[in-house]
Amino acid sequence: MTDPILLTPGPLTTRLETRRAMLRDWGSRDPAFIALTAELRARLLAVAQGEATHACVPLQGSGTFIVEATLATLLRPADRLLVLVNGAYGERIATIARRMGRAVDVLRWPEDRPVDPGRVAEALGGDPRLTHVALVHCETTTGLLNPLAGVAAVVAQAGRHLLLDAMSSFGAIGTDLRAVPVAAVMASSNKCLEGVPGIGFALIERRMLAAAESVSPSVSLDLHAQWRGFEQDGQWRFTPPVQVVAALVEALRQLESEGGPAARLARYGENCRVLVAGMRRLGFDLYLEEALQAPIIATFRMPEARPLRFASFYDALAARGFLIYPGKLTQAETFRIGCIGAIDRGDIARLLTAVEAVLGEVAAA
Repeated sequence: MTDPILLTPGPLTTRLETRRAMLRDWGSRDPAFIALTAELRARLLAVAQGEATHACVPLQGSGTFIVEATLATLLRPADRLLVLVNGAYGERIATIARRMGRAVDVLRWPEDRPVDPGRVAEALGGDPRLTHVALVHCETTTGLLNPLAGVAAVVAQAGRHLLLDAMSSFGAIGTDLRAVPVAAVMASSNKCLEGVPGIGFALIERRMLAAAESVSPSVSLDLHAQWRGFEQDGQWRFTPPVQVVAALVEALRQLESEGGPAARLARYGENCRVLVAGMRRLGFDLYLEEALQAPIIATFRMPEARPLRFASFYDALAARGFLIYPGKLTQAETFRIGCIGAIDRGDIARLLTAVEAVLGEVAAA
């Protein structure tokens, strides 16, 4: 294999079949592509068991695009959003909502602590102006998994709407919309679904989406208008990334063949176990308590006992065919290694061999 293995939160290493799906050109108004889009939307809903209650609206662009589009479509000027923050991606949601002129409150936790549903319940009980709550399911600043079921329960009990950034969990860490009350789920093509970058999508409660006509201040990010277009003629309003759609449909077919999100989570979980054990043996401590670590991306502390700089560490691993990720924390020097994508424990074992070799070179220098 000549391509590097991408051990990042996305883009990821993809299967050959996914890349091959991009070799065909598609006419965006052709019936064959309209049928492909319909399959895409149906398969995404099926991943979260949302067929009976939600509508799938894909959008050109990255995950941040779909977060902004969802907030713009669902938050009216009189609404007030409570953002639950324990990392950079929660902070980004607050920034987006403020930029569009929406009222925002923020509840914060340290980057190594999960969101506390009890505090959320207290905040909602103390402020009737709050209409929506935003949660990042897996905060890839660290790899921490937040308690979705607990937060969803208190939000529903308070009669508010939960907006879930499931960017790094969708397709592996299950979100069952029949059992967990979530008004909107936002995710993208290039993480646990193992597609290529270029599409974000939202699964939104149909009744909420139907009531959102002309709410969005944006033309291109108006998900209500795009949903109406899909319902009317199956077409994207603006030029779709046709090859990315084809790749994502193929990736979703592969997800089904693998056994669905549960089977994918098992593979990622094994990747993470091998990684954490091996890195610990080599002297790298996990940033999070292991019980809080999602098998998506792991954050490791730079070892104080070794003269190791991230830039040189990165370059040495890249030369061996492994691309890792810098840290994103504000309080600690760290780096991150992903467990997701079309990789298995054998790839992780080869990475650990490469890390050991790099450390040997550092020691000998």
